[in-house]
Amino acid sequence: MKHFLDITRETCPMTFVKVKLKLAQMDQGEQLEVLLNKGEPLANVPRSCEEQGFTVLSNEPTDDDKHLILIEK
Repeated sequence: MKHFLDITRETCPMTFVKVKLKLAQMDQGEQLEVLLNKGEPLANVPRSCEEQGFTVLSNEPTDDDKHLILIEK
């Protein structure tokens, strides 16, 4: 199952906190698409997810100067 989370209105460190809380609600093997801003969120969220043992499957820019990352729990 794939979940979606938009954290474009959040600032660090709340960006990763929101992602981690959402991942905690998910089952092992499920995927989470996260829409985030460039800059600090883009640098910190994927790195923090991998440090916590999650897998970042993709990291793609969108047309509106944001990024969409795909994380597997």
